[in-house]
Amino acid sequence: MTLRLAIVMAWRGLRANGLRSLLTMLGIMIGVAAVILLVALGNGTSARLNSQLEALGTNLIGVFQARGSVSEGGQSQPLTDRDVEALRESNETPRFVTVTPVKQASAVLKGQYGTWRTSIVGSSQDYPAALNRTIEAGKFFTESQVRTRARVVVLGPHPVRELFAGIPATALGQQVRIGSQTFEVVGVLEPNGQQDDVAVMPITAARTYLVDGGADDRVDQVVVQATGQDAVPAAMTKITRVLMKSHRIDDPTQKDFEVRSNLDLLEQYGEVTAVFTIFLASIAAIALLVGGIGVMNIMLVTVTERTREIGLRKALGARRRTVLEQFLVESTVLSGIGGSVGVVLGVGLCLLGEWFGAAFGDFAPPQLSIPSVFLAFSVSLCIGLFFGAYPAKRAARLRPIEALRYE
Repeated sequence: MTLRLAIVMAWRGLRANGLRSLLTMLGIMIGVAAVILLVALGNGTSARLNSQLEALGTNLIGVFQARGSVSEGGQSQPLTDRDVEALRESNETPRFVTVTPVKQASAVLKGQYGTWRTSIVGSSQDYPAALNRTIEAGKFFTESQVRTRARVVVLGPHPVRELFAGIPATALGQQVRIGSQTFEVVGVLEPNGQQDDVAVMPITAARTYLVDGGADDRVDQVVVQATGQDAVPAAMTKITRVLMKSHRIDDPTQKDFEVRSNLDLLEQYGEVTAVFTIFLASIAAIALLVGGIGVMNIMLVTVTERTREIGLRKALGARRRTVLEQFLVESTVLSGIGGSVGVVLGVGLCLLGEWFGAAFGDFAPPQLSIPSVFLAFSVSLCIGLFFGAYPAKRAARLRPIEALRYE
């Protein structure tokens, strides 16, 4: 029997029991579509996280106070302006583009249209370059305003929306009350989806009017901008060396600060999302397994129903191999059709998800993976072969006389 004839006979057998065949293919269809869709969702989530981190800048390095306890004998010192100056004045290579201190707090803002609690960031004039932010309206504060503790503030999109009806031009030049002091709005940040609920002011003003009364030189974070992504590892090594010298620490295991880059976060998120994608695909594979069990069950029923036909064919000279191939082809065609419909369904859902993602920006749209489409379809064919093997062998082993006598 040729392969073409076997496929034709398999198709006729499936059409003869259309509803049963459809219900059997349903498990394969759902499994294939689920694999394609869930892998696409994992890829979309990973791409969204990566784009957000890249928007923050892959050449940025953050220096933080060490968390928890240090090693025995370690000196726990906070980050201060002295550390910032040590990094700025270091003549060692590689050079830094900017070294920016960050002081964080929280306060209530009272504006023209209401009240809003937001995050307060005290920093230097290098904040936009260091954090990869751009100004939508107005301008950023200057170095002289940092020196003179000027009561000026640059608002993020969220405070502008709550206090000035979302109109940046309206916010410019207006007075907002932060704590017990009045600040002038000199600029509005463009949204970046990460740090939009924020108000940025000179670090000297934040210390004087909101946090420390101007008497403390501590900073919560130092953001260092390397010359490029390739220079990040060498820059991190230099930062560690300079700060260990500034803190008078000889043993690296006893350092009281942490140095992390956005590249490290990018790699960590990549590993997490890869595991997440594999986990989702594994869940979808369970549906394929259930579909395969359904294929085996139906093929066993088919062999039982066609026992007399098998006996007649073997009595007329059909070889065991011919009968085996016929039922293997039938189970493979059954799974292949289900897999094809599942591919169409999965791809369609991915395209629909991409459309929703474009229409609703807060939704991470799925990203269709062509390898996952081919893999899911190939697995559906393999399932047909694997789960159809036992029924096919059972049919091939039937003896003609016993098969003809079967009622």
